[in-house]
Amino acid sequence: MQNFCTQNERIKEMTKLALSDEILMKIDKPARYIGNELNSVCKNKGEVSIRFAMCFPDVYEIGMSHLGIQILYDMFNKRDDVWCERVYSPWPDLHKIMKEENIPLFCLESQEPVKNMDFLGITIQYEMCYTNILQILDLSQIPLLAADRDDTVPIVIGGGPCTYNPEPIADFFDLFYMGEGEVVYDRMLDLYQEMKRAGRSRREFLHEAAKIPGIYVPSLYQVEYKEDGTIASFTAVDEEIPATVTKQLVMDMTDAVYPEKPVVPFIKATQDRVVLEIQRGCIRGCRFCQAGMVYRPVREKNIERLKALATQMIEATGYEEISLSSLSSSDYSSLEELVNFLIDECRERRVNISLPSLRIDAFSLDVMSKVQDIKKSSLTFAPEAGSQRLRDVINKGLTEEVILNGAQMAFEGGWNKVKFYFMLGLPTETEADMRAIAELANETAARYYDTVPKEKRNGRCQITISTSFFVPKPFTPFQWARMYPPEDYIGRAKVVNDTVKEQLNKKSIKYNWHEADVTVLEGVLARGDRKIGQAILKVYEKGGIFDAWSEYFDYQRWLDAFAECGIDPDFYTMRERSMDEIFPWDFIDTGVTKEFLKREWNNAMKETVTPNCRMRCSGCGVKKFGGGVCYEN
Repeated sequence: MQNFCTQNERIKEMTKLALSDEILMKIDKPARYIGNELNSVCKNKGEVSIRFAMCFPDVYEIGMSHLGIQILYDMFNKRDDVWCERVYSPWPDLHKIMKEENIPLFCLESQEPVKNMDFLGITIQYEMCYTNILQILDLSQIPLLAADRDDTVPIVIGGGPCTYNPEPIADFFDLFYMGEGEVVYDRMLDLYQEMKRAGRSRREFLHEAAKIPGIYVPSLYQVEYKEDGTIASFTAVDEEIPATVTKQLVMDMTDAVYPEKPVVPFIKATQDRVVLEIQRGCIRGCRFCQAGMVYRPVREKNIERLKALATQMIEATGYEEISLSSLSSSDYSSLEELVNFLIDECRERRVNISLPSLRIDAFSLDVMSKVQDIKKSSLTFAPEAGSQRLRDVINKGLTEEVILNGAQMAFEGGWNKVKFYFMLGLPTETEADMRAIAELANETAARYYDTVPKEKRNGRCQITISTSFFVPKPFTPFQWARMYPPEDYIGRAKVVNDTVKEQLNKKSIKYNWHEADVTVLEGVLARGDRKIGQAILKVYEKGGIFDAWSEYFDYQRWLDAFAECGIDPDFYTMRERSMDEIFPWDFIDTGVTKEFLKREWNNAMKETVTPNCRMRCSGCGVKKFGGGVCYEN
């Protein structure tokens, strides 16, 4: 049985910390590295047969906010034979010390080296953490390349959204888990247990694991390339290994495992609150959105289960805020009942409620007025494109009138700050579409001045526009699209900025834009093949870590690495793909068919809107999973 660590136990074990007091006093935020937080799990290592290090390859504060790890940590530790511990990327100050003093990376709970574990599981949330994966392996004293590992080191597993194209990092992993971890992890751990007892080798285990649905072992597949650099074939090395790997989905969200006692960090995390997952998937079908495609179909959690979970988690953590987690909370069918319950429950406990991913309509504004003293903060809209034409191309399903009416209702309700999120560089984008971003902001400000009497205004309204640059992701209708050079993206941002300055309400509008070179690199890493791995390794060898952090990101280092490896990054970003090209990720079956994605690409080119899943089934393919929104009455 799992035991939750107590403060007294922590004090007793103080002498066994992996880092000396001297080191802890030298580094920033030492609480990141000492473990024993409230609700962390301590077990007697002599009573378990599988040790699992669960890693988020970024700093503690970000990793502790990740829901997927919280779920798997709870699920694994419910097993008597498994002890799952946590690992995060050491900040550069500690990284340097560990390298100089040859201190191996350690797990937080036991403070023991990661290299002593049976498994190292790494969740891969964003492409810019790839160098941090190598940092984790290096500091753990595990060979960076899977081909160089023997039976004495942990089996390295990758999971998370970036595994929908695992090929750029395939050389660094023994296996990948495709899809939602709650489904076949137990089966894989049982297999490992059985083969460990029988004295079977690492290679034998990987061969058998590859037969489990959703498990991808890169070493058991080979890639052949054409002369032009595109893929000629991608095949399994023997007929026992499946030709395609099918993502795993939890179809019954209500009874799925969920942490009732999540670990509470010692220091403020990025999302320092109880997270209540209300559903998975999205009905909307935005053509740029990978999550909206790969997490299909929508599966809801039962309202009564959510009520019970909310109460249990607040009591077990002492958090002062609860947040709903979903790609589109407004589409949850029992949202009103859930919100009313939380309002009553949280008012009594003095807990704030955070409601992200809401559409800005009358219901949502009413709710937001009730749950928080939010009048001084801003409301967020994500139209993604400024013109109606381009919103139809991306299938956003928002008209200008809906946006402006939502803003007007907000202004009449007492808000005076609005944030807009857009993308630049979308397929078919014209200068008129770029200018439309600033024009929409101007129209929104005009609504404020037209509808709110002077005597009721709380100063000038503030419209903040933020633009990111579009990256075509695998398994989206835009996976065939091209990207642009950094200077082109900056040129597009300049068009928006210049147009803002021309607007009547320019003093009410603020404009921010994303870094263009990061976008281009993200495109290479998101769409790359196995050849990219050597460049990632080269960047790490040159000192690259924490690329997701602007203060550590060095674009030139990446360009130098690509040049040294004979890789042309433009090959992965600047060309529009042909419809018959084999993608590096085509061996993965997400349920959404390539035929559907092609249909949606053609609909985008025709500026044709596809209805959401509750209005009409569009035949995307995920009905084969046998549940969710596809089977609603």
